[in-house]
Amino acid sequence: MSEPWLPLAGIRVVDFSMFVPGPFATAIFADLGADVIKVEPPRGDPGRSYVPVQFASENRNKRSIALNLKDPEAGDVVARLAEQAQVVVEGFRPGVAKRLGIDYETLHRHNAKLVYCSISGYGQTGPWRDRPGHDVNYVAAAGGLAFPGQWRKPPARSSLPIADMAGGAFAAIAVLAALREGKSAYLDLSLFEAAFFLCAMRHSLDSDVDPRAHLFPVNDVFETADGKRLTLGILEEHFWENFVRLVPELADERFATDAKRRANGDALSAALEVVFRRKSAAEWQRLLEEHDVPVDLCVTPGEAASHVQLLERKATERGYTKFPVWANGRRGGSIARRTPELGEHSREILVELGFDDGEIAEFKRKGVV
Repeated sequence: MSEPWLPLAGIRVVDFSMFVPGPFATAIFADLGADVIKVEPPRGDPGRSYVPVQFASENRNKRSIALNLKDPEAGDVVARLAEQAQVVVEGFRPGVAKRLGIDYETLHRHNAKLVYCSISGYGQTGPWRDRPGHDVNYVAAAGGLAFPGQWRKPPARSSLPIADMAGGAFAAIAVLAALREGKSAYLDLSLFEAAFFLCAMRHSLDSDVDPRAHLFPVNDVFETADGKRLTLGILEEHFWENFVRLVPELADERFATDAKRRANGDALSAALEVVFRRKSAAEWQRLLEEHDVPVDLCVTPGEAASHVQLLERKATERGYTKFPVWANGRRGGSIARRTPELGEHSREILVELGFDDGEIAEFKRKGVV
C-alpha cells in the first residue's frame, strides 16, 4: 500500500471555531497532514452534543485543548499558539473574537506571517453583520430554497448543511491560496455569500429564470415496487433511447426529444412514477445497468461505504471517510487520529508551547485550562 498524500505536513492550524463550517475546513487541513489544534471552551464545542455524528467526523485527526478564553491568563497560551502557527480559523459573530483576545490584530502582533480566517454568517461588514443565523437561513436568503429539486415536488431543504459545508470548503481554498501567496492575510468569509455563490452559479441572476431550467423529468428520483428509491440519470439522447427499449410505451411522439420531454414533463413524470412501481429496485438496477442507463439506489453513507467502488479506492479508514482525491497514485489524506475527547491533548500542547509543570499546574488550578 502506498504512503498517503499529505502535502500540508508541517503546517500548524489553530482552530477556535465550533459547530460545522470552521471544523469542516480544518478537517480538510488535518486530513492532508496539517497539525490542527482545536481550542475548545471548558464545556466543549457545542457541536459535541448538537450533532455528535458530524462532530466526530469533522474533528478526527485533530488535537483538543480546553482553554477558557474569557480568563485574561489564557492570553499567554493564545500568544504562543499564534507564534507557532501558520493558520488561525475562528467562527464567532463579528466582534466576539476581539472581546476574547483572539482577533487578527492581536494575533498578528505575535506572528506577522499569520493567515487568519474569520467565518461568520453574513460577513464582518454590512448592515447584516450582526444578524443571528444558521445554515437554513443563509440558504433561504441566498436563493437556495426558491426552486424545486425534483420535477413534481416543491422546493425542499437538503439533508446537507449547504452553506456551512460549502463555506468551510471555500475557507479552506482561500487559506491555501493565502499560504501560496506567502504573506499574512485576513480572510473574511460569509456563509450567506458562500450559499449565494452556489445559487447564482446554478440558477443565474436572472429574476425571470425558468424555475425548472435546471430540472429534467427523466433525471429524477422514483419509488419502486418494494418502497425503495432509485435515481434515473438521463440527460443525453442515447440514454433515453436505451431506456425506451425497456419501456416501449414511452416511445411516444410527445417524448421524442429533450425539448418535448420537458414541454410534456408533468405527463412524463407521472408515467415514470407508474412504470417504476412495477418492479423492485433490484430488478430495475439489473435491467438499467444491462442497457447502459444511469441508475443508482438511494442509500445511507453507511450503506454506501460497502460499495465495491469505494472499497477499491480506499475511501474510508478506521470508520471515517477520507479526503476524496488521489494525487500521483496516492490517496489524499489519512486518518491518523480518532476524534479527541475534550481537552485530551491540553497538557501535551502546553508542553510543546514551552510551559513547565508548575505553570501548567497553576493554569489547571485557576481553571484556565
